[in-house]
Amino acid sequence: MVVLLKHRYRIISSLSRGGFGETFLAQDRDMPSARCCVIKKLIPIANNPQVYQVVKKRFEREAIILEKLGDEHPQIPRLYAYFEESGQFYLVQEWIEGITLLNKVKQEGRLDENLVRDILINILSVLAYVHSHNIVHRDIKPTNIIFRHSDDKPVLIDFGAVKETMGTILANTEGSTYTLAIGTPGFMPTEQLAGRPVFASDIYSLGITAIYLLTGKHPQDFNTDPATGEIVWRQDAPYVSPALAAILDKATHPNWCDRYFSAKEMLDAIKRTTSANSHKLFFPRKNRSISENSTRIVPAAIEPDRNHRNLYFENAHSSSLNDWQKATIIGSIVGTFMMATLIINSFIARQSEPQSVSSNLPSNSQVRSQQEKTPETNPSQVIQPTQPKQTEVSSSPKQQNTPETSLSPVVRSNQSKQTEVSSSTQVKPRQVSESIVRNSSPVRSQSKPRIINNAIDESEAIKFIEKLYVLLSNRSFEQARLSYGSRLAAQFNPNFFTQFRRVTINNLQKISQTNSSIDLIGENTYYYLDGSTQREQRSYTVSKVDEELKITNSKFIKVIKSR
Repeated sequence: MVVLLKHRYRIISSLSRGGFGETFLAQDRDMPSARCCVIKKLIPIANNPQVYQVVKKRFEREAIILEKLGDEHPQIPRLYAYFEESGQFYLVQEWIEGITLLNKVKQEGRLDENLVRDILINILSVLAYVHSHNIVHRDIKPTNIIFRHSDDKPVLIDFGAVKETMGTILANTEGSTYTLAIGTPGFMPTEQLAGRPVFASDIYSLGITAIYLLTGKHPQDFNTDPATGEIVWRQDAPYVSPALAAILDKATHPNWCDRYFSAKEMLDAIKRTTSANSHKLFFPRKNRSISENSTRIVPAAIEPDRNHRNLYFENAHSSSLNDWQKATIIGSIVGTFMMATLIINSFIARQSEPQSVSSNLPSNSQVRSQQEKTPETNPSQVIQPTQPKQTEVSSSPKQQNTPETSLSPVVRSNQSKQTEVSSSTQVKPRQVSESIVRNSSPVRSQSKPRIINNAIDESEAIKFIEKLYVLLSNRSFEQARLSYGSRLAAQFNPNFFTQFRRVTINNLQKISQTNSSIDLIGENTYYYLDGSTQREQRSYTVSKVDEELKITNSKFIKVIKSR
């Protein structure tokens, strides 16, 4: 076996071997960290010069697609390089350090329903992204989903399109070609076996994978209904809720037309059942709250990530938005009535007893007391992210690596915490709230049309922040600078990000919103050049500036996983 490829990659060990080639763990000797990587050696099965040229063109096309997918989605491995050597094709990809779902079931036995829901929600989100690029994975199975150690996120690996390219063979003497079907028996539906994979083929494979996780049994071990051809599996997982079982039955229907047509459709179905059963889910008490004084956040009713359940501690019986609106309207009416009564009483007193006006008029302290009872906007009541305790900030790892102001890992000195906007341990009220306090005269109704026009959609804000991190990871720093408001843009330091291979954002959630801005929290993962990572929670304020979205504030909350 060759131990050095392209005079750069040193083979460490063989990870797997299949019909189209072999996969190795290797070290990249040209990188300062000598980082580990995965190298896939792909061998065309047809030894024909004409077929070889077809395979070469398809291989290059599929490699370009893999590069795009890995660069833009954090749960797909990145493609570092591809090359051809001695008639064989090679892909060099990111090494995902973790455990496959197959090995996880072997070690722990069948998985809990809530964990399987989490996996489905994550992988369906990845699939929705993959399918949006008109790509079918073709080989979803327990060995091709890895639980990444750094963040416990499932990662989808080993796309089948490249392997299918290697299966190109000559069909006839006229020179036409066709490809052999790619997939794994038991996890591959009939239309894919016939060489006609569709998006619903990936849905089938993922459904079978979920059944394996819930039962611990391989698909070949199940009987099928002779009348319908459906897999008979429910008796092996009696604890699974009927709602999830029905979803998996539909996902694994023998006829692709009767399955979910898209990953998003199946994802929405799982979220609906999760919402309906959210009050039945059990969470340990220690994970149900952050602290006695923490801000209470009511998110959309979906299954929370296992690592961040402490953000989801409102049950299904929380007050609805309509109740809140009613309370606000009633409070405003009562406050207005009290203010009007005070003014009328003062006027009557001046008219009836002019000689004693100074003694009967309410004192300044009384007027202030009455005004304090009116329901004016209080900036301290705006929902803010939960603040870290002082000990959490001071114990952040590696204080010497001082990050840049808006998006960096928390590695700050005490002195910098007093001056830098992102290192403050207390989240200040948003600028819009401060302006309300300074101009607390009743002229807000005049500015309503402008505020309504500036309303920001939550999904639009999330996509905007995600795009920023793609720009940062791609070293497009000048474009990234344009994403900030003027204050943060002036403080932005591109040199700081050169110490990272990439920076990602996940689990963005809205925590509050006004008519002109929206506040979110999310989780940054910083991938250092030496392969280490640090994960943090951070807040963001997205506002419209000159009709364009800008990040006008960003603050550290806490370290989730230190480097």
